[in-house]
Amino acid sequence: MATCDECGEYENLPYQCRRCGQTFCGEHRLPENHDCPGLAEWNDPEQVFDSGFDDSVEGDVRTPGDDDGVVSRLKRRVAREKGPGGVLGYFRGNATYVLLAAMWLTFVAQWAVTLTLGEAAHSQFFVLRSDALGNVWTWVTSVFSHSRTGLFHILGNSIVLFFFGPLVERAVGSKKFIGFFLLAGVLAGLGHVVFVLATGGLVGVLGASGATFAILGVLTIWRPNLEILLFFVVPMKLKYLTWGIALVSALLVLSTGAGGVGGIAHVAHLIGFAIGLAFGTRNRDLANRAGGPGGLPMGGGRARGPGGPGGPGGRF
Repeated sequence: MATCDECGEYENLPYQCRRCGQTFCGEHRLPENHDCPGLAEWNDPEQVFDSGFDDSVEGDVRTPGDDDGVVSRLKRRVAREKGPGGVLGYFRGNATYVLLAAMWLTFVAQWAVTLTLGEAAHSQFFVLRSDALGNVWTWVTSVFSHSRTGLFHILGNSIVLFFFGPLVERAVGSKKFIGFFLLAGVLAGLGHVVFVLATGGLVGVLGASGATFAILGVLTIWRPNLEILLFFVVPMKLKYLTWGIALVSALLVLSTGAGGVGGIAHVAHLIGFAIGLAFGTRNRDLANRAGGPGGLPMGGGRARGPGGPGGPGGRF
């Protein structure tokens, strides 16, 4: 038995939407009956459902210089792969896990580059440095890169992304979520670097903390009273955790400078959190898509967690 995420009624035989991963009663099981965010992304602009068997009859849509219709066939093939059952179609609704995988693959690449090309190459490819802002690729690569001196940095960001990312993605859609994640991460990193430069210092920044704090900022607006387990042990409301971290970061910036304690980019945390708060406030109408009336389902219990490979299996 589970509760419907749309109306809150108990359902003996619940249905789970394959597009958004939420649970519904018979009345609201169809995507169009629960305002499924997946519908906003779904269309068939390039005839995904066209099998192509009648191409010889209809003829290919040719482009100038494309006598054999190769470009047209390639476009149709890509469109099919983006549709149901296609390889690219898998990423619809699973952007969180794609970003998570990108973080860990980048972490492996950091070690590979360091061991083969040296520390200087690692810095050039992965670190957003105040003395090398012209390396524009590091604006993005630094978001996925993490400290190699220990696993705490990447593990902390991975936990936040894994448990809370699907909730925001489900509400706003995969494309918009990826854009939000990247923009928040880039702006947080650049903001921290500019702040240090303005105070006469030099710094190198890497990590997804700005982007993950932006996710927490969104949920602080949408579900401030969400119950979580700090360190998987201490129960507390989300708003106390996020505002507490923001307060500590602000105090450390004021007392010790932008670098803070242990070289942590506190300014990046604050910028990411502010971006999340602004995004959550501007998109309050999407809050209900992230979870039902009783709160945010995160796997287990009476509600089922978001879709994707290895969806959350408990409350965090």
